Amino acid sequence: MMKQSVSEWEKGGQYFNFQDHEIFYRFHANKDAPVLLLVHGFPTCSWDWSKIWADLQQHFQLLTVDMLGFGFSDKPRQKYSIMQQADIFDAILARLGIDHFHVMAHDYGDTVAQELLARHQQTGRVLSVVLSNGGLFPEMHRPLLLQKLLLSPIGFLISKLTNYKKFKKNFDHICAKPINEEELQNLWLLMRYKNGTTNFHRIIYYIQERKKYRERWVGALQKASVPLHLIVGVLDPISGEHMAAHYEKLISQPDITRLHDVGHYPQLESATEFSQAALYFWQNKGILSK
Repeated sequence: MMKQSVSEWEKGGQYFNFQDHEIFYRFHANKDAPVLLLVHGFPTCSWDWSKIWADLQQHFQLLTVDMLGFGFSDKPRQKYSIMQQADIFDAILARLGIDHFHVMAHDYGDTVAQELLARHQQTGRVLSVVLSNGGLFPEMHRPLLLQKLLLSPIGFLISKLTNYKKFKKNFDHICAKPINEEELQNLWLLMRYKNGTTNFHRIIYYIQERKKYRERWVGALQKASVPLHLIVGVLDPISGEHMAAHYEKLISQPDITRLHDVGHYPQLESATEFSQAALYFWQNKGILSK
């Protein structure tokens, strides 16, 4: 898999203004291809997709953003919400004149994808959804100690004390296949850009939002009339096999690819397997030709 450096990733993107905030996005245009929206997770950013970008652009027009508080985008000191992040995607889709699109999401991005699916259930704008290792069902989510502390009254202090050593320790815990040092350093660089790590206690509120909007977001999956696929690294301690098993119970005709030696970041840990699973799904559903 070809991976772009952080500097190359930024050079290939642009910025647009959303509610007086600069939002970074990348768009690979190809008028003859369907649009695929790539939605990253917490606490990383759109660079998560860099390993599979080249493969996917052979089949799709690709659109991704660094959501507010992530990556190269602005990181204001404010309360963050999934609803606002979904608004950002709606804004960039409108800006680019995109009416219909497919979605691929991971982690925090799964919840954003669920909100987009809920919004566009009646309009038919969302054509298919690929989800991976996220808290689809709040009752099955197993947060890390760090996440629990960020949600606590001392969350602001935990944000300030977050450092590379602690970040690496957590990544080593959630990833079954180690992420190499260079990649981890780059992920940390992007997290710290514009003092982003000091906002973690503000962004982590999404865990509470999942409980508050469970009926809406789980309902969006249960009522979906478009093809859904879950790619899961089963060794993920946060959203691994236990989440996939619950998905099978609650979603009718569940379509799942299990990556058995992979953890929380399948698109980074096992990029080839991840993209092949997605391509097989799209081909099987007639979204892409075989």
